[in-house]
Amino acid sequence: MARGFRFSFHVSLVTAAIIYIYLSTVLVFIDQWFGLGSSPGMMNAAAFTFLAVMCIYSYRLAIFTDPGRVPVSFVPDIEDSGRPIHEIKRKGGDLRFCQKCSHYKPPRAHHCRICNRCVLRMDHHCVWMNNCVGHANYKVFFVFIVYAVLACIYSLVLLIGSLTADSEDDTEDSSKTIYVISGLLLVPLSLALGFFVGWHIYLILKNKTTIEYHEGVRAMWLAEKGGQLYSHPYDIGAYENLISILGPNFLCWVCPTSGHVDTGFHFRTKYDKLVGTSAME
Repeated sequence: MARGFRFSFHVSLVTAAIIYIYLSTVLVFIDQWFGLGSSPGMMNAAAFTFLAVMCIYSYRLAIFTDPGRVPVSFVPDIEDSGRPIHEIKRKGGDLRFCQKCSHYKPPRAHHCRICNRCVLRMDHHCVWMNNCVGHANYKVFFVFIVYAVLACIYSLVLLIGSLTADSEDDTEDSSKTIYVISGLLLVPLSLALGFFVGWHIYLILKNKTTIEYHEGVRAMWLAEKGGQLYSHPYDIGAYENLISILGPNFLCWVCPTSGHVDTGFHFRTKYDKLVGTSAME
């Protein structure tokens, strides 16, 4: 499901940064190091252009893809007494009900006060996309940050290489400015995005969201305090956690438009894995 367009300063800033990095990399770094007319220059320009196109394409998809809405007809299955896991309020013991949306919330759904609605399997609200990261666009978001960090590292390598190649020549003032701005932009971006990719790889392998990670830290502390052992209920094994997000086909993992597996697979618990049922229809 697609979302309507809404202007955002943060999205405009990211778009401008992508365009600047692409133009400076192709027209300055590659040209200064190899020359755009040479075979190495053309190959590097083509490879970087591919990364830039995939980065922009996946970024656009992540922005305009609805993260997942709670079905109006959703009602918690309170008659399923055999299921050991029912998500309830942390206080009061009632089934999870959103007072702002006036309907029950399914497992792993949370209300976003910025989007003003409940989001399925909400990870966080990303101001840089002006959209929530949830069930329907999590893979696209992950693929975007992977392409983004690859493009930043690639551009940084080309920047350093072009500086080494031109160390014996006098560089124009305009080129010096481009090198300085690009360096100040690429170094922190590469570090931040690299950490972000590593963080979400960890979350995917554990089948957790950012919200569930922070809630799990508190739940683990309370469990240990009570002499019990806490275990994340949605962790169904590293491999199955991985394919539940990226899909069963390895070749499609870096394709932002490849389809998901069954919707309910994202909500399966360890109990569901044993009995062969889904935690959410």
